[in-house]
Amino acid sequence: MNTASARLQSKWDEAKAKDMSEAEKLLYRSNLLGSDKRITNYGGGNTSAKVMERDPLSGDMVEVLWVKGSGGDVGSIKMDGFATLYMPKLEALKGLYRGVEFEDEMVGYLPHCTFNLNPRAASIDTPLHAYVPKKHVDHMHPDAIIAIAASKNSKELTQEIFGDEIGWLPWKKPGYELGLWLEDFCKKNPDAKGVVLESHGLFTWADDAKECYELTLEIINKAMGWFEEQTAGKAIFGGAKHESLAPDARRAVAARLMPAIRGMVSGKQHMVGHFTDNDAVLEFVNSNRMEELAALGTSCPDHFLRTKIRPLVVAFDPAKGNLDAVLEGLPQQVAEYRDDYAAYYERCKHDDSPALRDPNAVVYLIPGVGMLTFAKNKATARISGEFYVNAINVMRGASTVSEYVGLPEQEAFDIEYWLLEEAKLQRMPKPKSLAGRVALVTGGAGGIGAATAQRYLTEGACVMLADIDTDALAKTRDQLAGAFGADMVRTVEMNVTSEDAVTAAYADIAVEFGGVDILVSNAGIASSAPVEDTTLDLWNKNMSILSTGYFLVSREAFKVMRAQDIGGSIIFVASKNGLAASPNASAYCTAKASEIHLARCLALEGAEAGIRVNVVNPDAVLRGSKIWSGEWLDQRASTYGTDKEGLEEMYRQRSMLKRNVLPEDIAEAAYFFASEQSAKSTGNIINVDAGNVQAFTR
Repeated sequence: MNTASARLQSKWDEAKAKDMSEAEKLLYRSNLLGSDKRITNYGGGNTSAKVMERDPLSGDMVEVLWVKGSGGDVGSIKMDGFATLYMPKLEALKGLYRGVEFEDEMVGYLPHCTFNLNPRAASIDTPLHAYVPKKHVDHMHPDAIIAIAASKNSKELTQEIFGDEIGWLPWKKPGYELGLWLEDFCKKNPDAKGVVLESHGLFTWADDAKECYELTLEIINKAMGWFEEQTAGKAIFGGAKHESLAPDARRAVAARLMPAIRGMVSGKQHMVGHFTDNDAVLEFVNSNRMEELAALGTSCPDHFLRTKIRPLVVAFDPAKGNLDAVLEGLPQQVAEYRDDYAAYYERCKHDDSPALRDPNAVVYLIPGVGMLTFAKNKATARISGEFYVNAINVMRGASTVSEYVGLPEQEAFDIEYWLLEEAKLQRMPKPKSLAGRVALVTGGAGGIGAATAQRYLTEGACVMLADIDTDALAKTRDQLAGAFGADMVRTVEMNVTSEDAVTAAYADIAVEFGGVDILVSNAGIASSAPVEDTTLDLWNKNMSILSTGYFLVSREAFKVMRAQDIGGSIIFVASKNGLAASPNASAYCTAKASEIHLARCLALEGAEAGIRVNVVNPDAVLRGSKIWSGEWLDQRASTYGTDKEGLEEMYRQRSMLKRNVLPEDIAEAAYFFASEQSAKSTGNIINVDAGNVQAFTR
């Protein structure tokens, strides 16, 4: 599965660790383990340490379990991400345990074991760590180990690879009973250094933090090496059935499929997409056994909680290029998947099971192209893709050396619809107002564009910034990604007057996020000249950017929004000058008036598809605006007989409200038109100009 040169290397720095407390060493070890996806997936696995602490009330020293808290990620966890519990109280819980049919009630007792009023909730895996009689415990989900755990003869393979060093336990849902199983295993096998859990993962333990960390790496490396030897020269997944398309062709197919699928799966909540076409994915989707193995479902609980029990295989043939036929047949494929998922729910549900959740697939496999994943936000869509790559790696190993076995359907359901899992979902914060929405902002590197992007990101939207100023675009991206996360922000260099550039940008946003819900057409130019000094080139430049450019980006937005069939919002950032004449600016004013009338026309055309089109008219937004720099600023200052410094004050005094208009003010209006607050508004204009009687709409 990996070459020898790609073995896991210890990153433990003794100089860094020597002065750490045991709890700090736990954090250090956890972050090292979580930094490599070959060791564990995002949010998967956990770590613990049993540490002697001084009781804050009695002053006595007491043993305390430090263990990753519920919902944490070992790669990014901080000290406050660990739950802390009194070990004597955890031991006392054994006297309250009424048997496996009542094990879920034990979770309710964990808060009573909390040490030092720690608010971090303990996870369901806490007993698995508490009852292993070693100071340090790692529980990881390495692909190489899960490939053993998901093999039909996993017990025999574990013995063959590790001997008595690592034991084996049959599948058991995580919980209190499994914690007792681990304790019993350790008592009966005092020399064992760990255990493979069938269809689940790896436990390793030691009485020293560094020793535990390096033991975990050693066991994973041993499994990697064994798989390298056993799979050498063998056909993987039954050999290749399809050939991959070229990278650009793969993206082109994804760009057409993703908006269509996104529309079909966004009935209850807008979804965001992610595209993966790495080597592992392509090897799988192109193989003879892909459909057979995919239908078996995933094994490790962490995998299917992120990916659903199985993916949807899109009926694309890269040799035939039957994309139009695929798009025509997609609604039926998606409907059949929903029906199959609903039937799975009906077969497996209990009297107290939570209601049926979203029945749509998360993972879509496309021969010759790659994998699409859809989720409520971009990070989750990306991570779901990473989890399915883990599942592919597991199937690769298990199906080559043995027979891959997915988790039994009822067991999978009992975890997916576990009441404890449902309680965790119910505790999730309410989605933000633009969660799952995708916005394209032209002129995205300017003051208004950047402020609008920030407003949308604050409300949970994903944003693609488009601009022709690549340096400013990169700077704006870095600022916004630093504040909101790299998953949320993308950029594209785009000249709005170029038909090809606009079309390519929409293909990019489709591949990066799955489609588009909001267009903020904001690309701008400004010119000032008496009409007799206005050249044809100057006139055409204004019309090209401010009229034709707005037409081009809107036309492509309509195409994507119609493919999604879930509506959308288009916002033109026009100008007060589109309604009110201004001296020495005939080209600019006329182009802005064209924008406003184009918006009215598009509002008529888009209404039946739920596509709303509205206009924000700013006036005199000087701060942060690129069009107010250089020659334009000089020209306007000259027109009004003032200097640069006095122009902003002149505009403020000219307004009825005597207030400056800022980029954030325009962003707020653009947010209103993008949000559900304006769901019944189209063809409208909001003037954000501090009051100008000439611009009153009539």
